Amino acid sequence: MGTEITKNFIENFIDEDNASNKYGKRVHTRFPPEPNGYLHIGHAKSICLNFGIAKKYGGLTNLRFDDTNPSKENTEFVESIKKDVKWLGFDWGDRLYYTSDYFDQIYEYAVKLIKLGKAYVDDLTSEQIKAYRGTFNTPGKESPYRNRSVEENLRLFEEMKAGKYADGEKVLRAKIDMASPNINMRDPVIYRILHATHHRTGDKWCIYPMYDFAHPVSDAIERITHSICTLEFEDHRPLYEWCIQDWEDPEGQLPRQIEFARLNVTKMVMSKRKLRVLVEKGIVSGWDDPRMPTIAGIRRRGYTPESIRDFCDRIGVAKADSVVDISLLEYCIREDLKLKAPRIMTVIDPIKVVITDYPDGKTETITAENNQENEAMGTRQMTFSKNIYIDRKDFMEEPVKKFFRLAPGREVRLKYAYIIKCEEVIKDADGNIVEIHCSHDPESMSGTGKNANRKVKGTLHWVNADDAVDIETRVYDYLLKDADTDDEEETDSKDFLSQINPHSLDVYHSKAEACIKQYKAGDHFQFLREGYFVIDPDTTEDHIVVNRIVGLRDTWAKMQKKNK
Repeated sequence: MGTEITKNFIENFIDEDNASNKYGKRVHTRFPPEPNGYLHIGHAKSICLNFGIAKKYGGLTNLRFDDTNPSKENTEFVESIKKDVKWLGFDWGDRLYYTSDYFDQIYEYAVKLIKLGKAYVDDLTSEQIKAYRGTFNTPGKESPYRNRSVEENLRLFEEMKAGKYADGEKVLRAKIDMASPNINMRDPVIYRILHATHHRTGDKWCIYPMYDFAHPVSDAIERITHSICTLEFEDHRPLYEWCIQDWEDPEGQLPRQIEFARLNVTKMVMSKRKLRVLVEKGIVSGWDDPRMPTIAGIRRRGYTPESIRDFCDRIGVAKADSVVDISLLEYCIREDLKLKAPRIMTVIDPIKVVITDYPDGKTETITAENNQENEAMGTRQMTFSKNIYIDRKDFMEEPVKKFFRLAPGREVRLKYAYIIKCEEVIKDADGNIVEIHCSHDPESMSGTGKNANRKVKGTLHWVNADDAVDIETRVYDYLLKDADTDDEEETDSKDFLSQINPHSLDVYHSKAEACIKQYKAGDHFQFLREGYFVIDPDTTEDHIVVNRIVGLRDTWAKMQKKNK
């Protein structure tokens, strides 16, 4: 008996439609981002879902830019989104579209609704429209302009298009039901006046369709079968269906909207508005700052597309919103890199160690494994001499309980090398430790088969001072101090800037093995005992910059083990 493959609820809906031959067994999805900012990891889930579903059913996916708000959109965001989708491993082929491609068709359809008596031009201000809309407990009130004649509405709408009126002076509203229990159905605005230059259409238009109108009509134009969107649009579904009920499809089959739970991740700011604040206030270096949850930032941080796709697969597709612990994302990148990334030794916060009884001028060559978990990656050569660096945190002058690293009078093993013993601590005039003087056991070299007659509890990584490479190490933490995710739906800021972690970035002047010179920007590796790192694009021929992707401590795996 074969293993039964469990399908998510979206796939079950598609199977139902295919069984009834609703769309001629076509599956055609779309990913419709607004080009008003960079995509974040929540969008990655939507990208993987829309492209993945279509691929599974042998269908198509369109990349369509919802460019209906020229005041906030530009080509930089368009190009960044295309780069992100490609980086994640998906290709739209020749199916790249813009809502602005359909402005004429959308306008003509709005005219049709006016002629059918289903839309009218309103002179109320936005504040008045909001007041007239009512509440969840009270019905709305009809606008005094609601019953204008078809002829007057057509004339006014044409005058709006011709630029006769100022921004906000008039709007076009759908005529539905001001007493509807669903507030979205209380005569929503479907066109507004906006005198702004569009990044593609220039100054041709001064009226633009609202998202709730442009989106379903664009889906209908492209003959999308399944319009997959996030859960906050569930209450908009009746409006989606109302907007296209008079659209004439050649096969009489209109798109079906299906909602899924959006992605929330602990310690991540998931609001586009707040991400823009971080960029504009200079709290981060830009949209691709490695602390940002944007796909560009995550990519620069060092995450791989494979790890992001794995993350999206593992969280699955749900109907109810939930928060995913960021430790799962960290687990996915560790799993992806553990057999791929070579290991090298790098001392992030170096302190010099002088092995006083080691011969002056002597240099030994040591063979080290490139990846202990993947023998196929082979070995490399390291050098060892009298002067080395260890990490400052691996020494404690007055060691606490269970500190098994270097301390006065204590021994530790140097990875791949000798056992050393701290004999003396050298300080400057201010009492700062500048050097540690040690002795070594010449009979304790790793891999020689010689017996040092004792075991030591601590093993340290190190770098030979003679050929160490100076690098800049950027140790990133998450932007939010606490474990809670930021609420994308909040309308006020809740002073979220006060929740920013002041130690989200610490920069060190580090010492790395000489082999680091062979790597280039974008290459991944594990710093032994420190974590996974990637070479940053800021790297030049004379200055190597590395970003910490994630530490080695696997919180997610421990959580799963504990819950079993």
